[in-house]
Amino acid sequence: MVKITENLESIAERIRQRFAEKDEAREKALGLSRDTIRYSSAAIRALHRQEFDEAREMLRSARTSVDEMDKALSNLSDLRHGGFVHDAQKEYAEGSLTLALVRGETLPTPESLGVNHPAYLNGIGEAVGELRRYLLDGIRRDDLSRSEEILAAMDDIYGILVTMDFPDALTYGLRRTTDVVRGILEKTRGDLTLAFEQRGLQKRMEQLEKRLDSKT
Repeated sequence: MVKITENLESIAERIRQRFAEKDEAREKALGLSRDTIRYSSAAIRALHRQEFDEAREMLRSARTSVDEMDKALSNLSDLRHGGFVHDAQKEYAEGSLTLALVRGETLPTPESLGVNHPAYLNGIGEAVGELRRYLLDGIRRDDLSRSEEILAAMDDIYGILVTMDFPDALTYGLRRTTDVVRGILEKTRGDLTLAFEQRGLQKRMEQLEKRLDSKT
């Protein structure tokens, strides 16, 4: 009589080997994910310091990590769609898109960045928060030269995101990101309106003082 579990050990050994390979690839990809996030965060910090060359260098390093992560998981489709991959791609997309928006450059595409569509959309949504920070820094420096242009870009981004009305399982929580963008946009519009009103008042006061000085 044939023992029905005779080949079970060989089956189990193949499964163990596959799990070991996946675990090794996952650990490598996790490290690369952390590197991507670290480089992307450093790029955004450099951007806010107006150190744009440094920001680009950090983003190049982030792209290398993104590509290596994709290569490490090339034969593991289930892990390629894991949360840590999405988070890393999203942070890299956020940094790259924020830099392009601040510099007035053509936006890179998801394909040129090597990121998936949910990561790209969530990345550009989170870039709106960085644009608000950039505009507030400009207000503090009394530099409103590109404020209206950047605010218009923020409005355009929101206008696109609200059209992505698909389940969260497809968009990785884009609806929540879109809600946050709406709040940021409203607050930023109010802050800029106030800044322009104050600048106008200041100019009128200066003109009045000049007229009074001319009469004395």
